[in-house]
Amino acid sequence: MDHKTLLKKIKLSIQLMELHDENPFKIRSYQSALISLERSDQDIMGLSEAELAKISGVGKSMVEAIAQLKEIDTFPFLEELLTKTPEGILEVLQIKGLGPKKVKTLWEELGITSTHELMEACQAGKVAKIKGFGEKTQNTIIENLEFKASNAGKWLYADIEEMIWQLKETIQVIASATELAIVGDFARQMEIITEAEFLIASDELATVKSNIKAMESIAWILLESGPRTLRGKLKDIDLRVSIHFCSKEDFLWKKLSLIAAPLHLEALVDEKETVAKKLQKKDFSSDEEFFSVNKLQFIPAEMREGYGEVELAKENKIPELLTEKDLKGILHNHSTYSDGKHSLRQMAEYCKALGYEYLGISDHSKTAFYAGGLTEDQILKQHQEIDELNKELAPFRIFKGIESDILNDGKLDYEENVLASFDFIVASIHSVLSMDIKRATTRLITAIENPYTTILGHPTGRLLLRRPGYPIDHKAVIDACAANNVVIEINANPWRLDLDWRWIRYAMDQGVLLSINPDAHAMEGYADMKYGVLVGRKGGLTKEMTLNALTGTEMKAYLDARLEKIKAKK
Repeated sequence: MDHKTLLKKIKLSIQLMELHDENPFKIRSYQSALISLERSDQDIMGLSEAELAKISGVGKSMVEAIAQLKEIDTFPFLEELLTKTPEGILEVLQIKGLGPKKVKTLWEELGITSTHELMEACQAGKVAKIKGFGEKTQNTIIENLEFKASNAGKWLYADIEEMIWQLKETIQVIASATELAIVGDFARQMEIITEAEFLIASDELATVKSNIKAMESIAWILLESGPRTLRGKLKDIDLRVSIHFCSKEDFLWKKLSLIAAPLHLEALVDEKETVAKKLQKKDFSSDEEFFSVNKLQFIPAEMREGYGEVELAKENKIPELLTEKDLKGILHNHSTYSDGKHSLRQMAEYCKALGYEYLGISDHSKTAFYAGGLTEDQILKQHQEIDELNKELAPFRIFKGIESDILNDGKLDYEENVLASFDFIVASIHSVLSMDIKRATTRLITAIENPYTTILGHPTGRLLLRRPGYPIDHKAVIDACAANNVVIEINANPWRLDLDWRWIRYAMDQGVLLSINPDAHAMEGYADMKYGVLVGRKGGLTKEMTLNALTGTEMKAYLDARLEKIKAKK
């Protein structure tokens, strides 16, 4: 049990209370406690019962529930709710757009207790006939169920990262005196991982393979395995595992082959031979030597995707890729002024403590009322606090920003005099996400053409493995950013990673700067910068084309020059 898991258990108990029509006052009590616990900057696991009781909204029953969660991973009331809930209902509750009350209606009126039954009822048109649902809701449910099914067994890189490294350590102990490498999608730092792949080289493969087969954490699928590969699935989580075996003399070329994407292996190195054919010659003794022998510039593992990197390597045009150390500041962050967990001061002081030179605060704008979007009066108050903090924290600087909602017609949601009061503006779409490509592209381009738009935030609005992004004409959007000197965000939140890395090179070729932004709603969100850098590197991003690689002084000059240009045009 940890802080996050504990909060998830409380959320589940609230869902189940709503499902079973528990006392509304008790539900509100739990909800109030949950909000306070989520907003608190303290780790629940380290708090005593007395300290918990001091948190606003956390009553005696919640303190007792938390104490039991810490001790036995559950509490009696939650167990009582789970006992009277069919197991499949828990999965139905996870379907986007279906709250507990709607799930209760489906359960009572159609006897639906699983996602399988829900899909059958939707396909038969039964759900559309229920009062409060209709054809549109039914189709949305079908789409969400299909999306969920298509993503079964898939994991965010960030969510599975630690587990795969731990699995490597376990395998290393079991297969001692061998060479071992992580290969496949994880080695290339793909944003979505569907399989943990490893390569083992040993002169005693039979013994090593026998030891690996004895691993209790993996259910081996022998029908899918072969003499050189064992395939299976982790027992604790839905993730496939493949372990490849080879002799020690074959380890290097096999490793390079298994790390690379198929399209990279198919790329021609010269008129006659592909990367795959060159690897099979085994005329090299290191990764670096393989590329030099074949007159190629070294290609970093994360770029070996088959997106033109071999052609770039032939011409010695693989750039020096961005690193985390190159980043001098953090833009696009939220505080308690809107829906953030930590205060402006806390966000700024922690950012400074991490070694950054500046923080760009960009709380939600007024249209995002559901996220505590800022009114004009609140903006004035925040700007006054920023001015005071800048005097106190200098030379560290807080830049005044806002994440302004892009409205249906593409306009930003403040008057021009308010927009002019910010140092920078992140323009993002948060509502009416059901758009065709023409409407979505037009909406974005209209916002990009607003002279006050500094950064285009998470361009497709996607949430990986949760919802697809709205379709956009990437070239048209990037071209519009180039024409209007608008930066494009690479949202570093592992659920977003948007702009997609496959479009980074095109953006750079058009002269468009990128900004690695964590979209942090808490201090710990700054750690997501790592994942923005990873996908930036996959797309070939350089320090020179990254906005927040500018120093604090350079960033101020850049933002001031933009605002002066706007004033000069009036």
